[in-house]
Amino acid sequence: MPKIIIDGKEIEFKPGQTVIQAARENGIEIPHFCWHPSLSVSGNCRLCLVEIEKMPKLVISCSTTATEGMVVQTQSEKVIAARNAVMEFILINHPLDCPICDEAGECKLQDYTYQHSVGESRFTEEKNHKEKRIELGPNVMFDGERCISCSRCIRFCDEIVGEKELTFIKRGDRVTITTFPGKKLENPYSMNVTDICPVGALTNRDFRFKSRVWEMAPTKTICSGCARGCNIDLWTRNNEVLRITPRQNEDVNSFWMCDNGRLNTFKHVNANDRVSGPHLRKEGQLIKCGWDEAYAKTLSELKSFAKDEIAALASSSLTVEDTYLVSKFVRSTLNMKNFDFVRKVVAGSGDAILIREDKATNAKGFELMGVEPGKSASGGGLKFDEIISHIESGRIKALILIEEDLIGWNPAFEKILSKLDFLVTISTNFDASTSFANVVFPASTYAEKNGTWINFQGRIQRIRPAVTTIEMERSLDGMSQSRWDKFGTDFDSWGKAKKNDARPTWKIISGLASAFGTKYKFTMAEEIFNEIAHTNPLFTGLDYDVVGENGVQLKTETVKKKVTI
Repeated sequence: MPKIIIDGKEIEFKPGQTVIQAARENGIEIPHFCWHPSLSVSGNCRLCLVEIEKMPKLVISCSTTATEGMVVQTQSEKVIAARNAVMEFILINHPLDCPICDEAGECKLQDYTYQHSVGESRFTEEKNHKEKRIELGPNVMFDGERCISCSRCIRFCDEIVGEKELTFIKRGDRVTITTFPGKKLENPYSMNVTDICPVGALTNRDFRFKSRVWEMAPTKTICSGCARGCNIDLWTRNNEVLRITPRQNEDVNSFWMCDNGRLNTFKHVNANDRVSGPHLRKEGQLIKCGWDEAYAKTLSELKSFAKDEIAALASSSLTVEDTYLVSKFVRSTLNMKNFDFVRKVVAGSGDAILIREDKATNAKGFELMGVEPGKSASGGGLKFDEIISHIESGRIKALILIEEDLIGWNPAFEKILSKLDFLVTISTNFDASTSFANVVFPASTYAEKNGTWINFQGRIQRIRPAVTTIEMERSLDGMSQSRWDKFGTDFDSWGKAKKNDARPTWKIISGLASAFGTKYKFTMAEEIFNEIAHTNPLFTGLDYDVVGENGVQLKTETVKKKVTI
């Protein structure tokens, strides 16, 4: 590979790379505003100026192609002086509103001002004033005074989304950004501009003024919006999720995520309709009860029905670990034939960027794990459509519904569920389906448990708990201060934070199995995953550490034999 010398260090680079790309891949940071790895080069901020041997003037590293033997200086006197001048120019009209700016704490201009500026300005006149609090679209707010005209947002809309919605107007120090006449910034990915904006000019309207970034703790996990499985950070404070931001993974979602995933996949975690504790229906009302009472009621009722009068339907967004234990329980412990997973495909809702028509996070996982619908240990059974038909005709009288709101998905199922004699739901929130339930078990959301999902590409990825439940709290006694700091708050405020009495679905199923006389010796999700890895050749050699933060692509083509759970 060709080599280049940067600040006296000889490094290799790939042909065609620019200087800033070669430096970045080798851990050398060249400050920049307008350049972004996934966008075209605009070269208008001039902060990435470097000195190259045998070139008469400083050049911008974002558009200068690296060549064999090139000698680059990023810290010479000329470079530092030019960088200081660029920073002074950018800051001349920038408002001093860091105390009220949502970007404070993760602002590149703020960071670079401390690292690369002289710390004072020779400009004593009144700063230029521009429009503030402009609603560019339903999800993004614009503050013209903070904008440094890097054009990242414009290039994102043009190049990534393919929607020409933003543009520059006016010239000189009056330049600003606006939408084209008759248009709004309302493409399905519009909120990504708030992530790539290097200052606080573009802000998330849903998150504005809710918290300072240093008051929150990020947790690396996966979006639950569709089968893509975008990598995200869940930001929490006082045991409450406040926002979601995309996390870079070039094999899945690059730097991006859709607005629906960002806005609508975490509100239920904090909602007031969370199921906190088991509930039994008494005199027509769901009344909170103890876990043992709920297990006993479920056991006695299910035993009163014949095997072919019972069915189970589970969400296709269960984790791999939940799926494994649910399937094992239904087919082995209950020896039930009528068992299937609910598919959620919205025709026409996908696109060529990230959004998938399949809204389930683990549908591919069921296929790869060998979970065959309508099949039990004793032979064939009914699939989803047949189960619904048999409930409607009265041949199926009891249903176990796992993390799925059938009525919310299709209102036509209301009439069907009302015909059941006994309905058990494992639910995160009270919903239309739980209104017909006789027993409701409280399930942890994806933000409250460990586990894995397999996306439509066959890539297995980890979810991690960002919010703590009462069940988790019991295992956190004696935790060190450094571990508690993960929750983004101190002991007192965390102790007063609202916590739900919910459990992961696999743990609820384990308790049900115990009531039926089957003992599962799993104490954590990782132990279930390890058993899967020892029984299914697709998972051979995998554990949570191997899956890591970016996931692992399963080599499905090398495994010919399927293992049926």
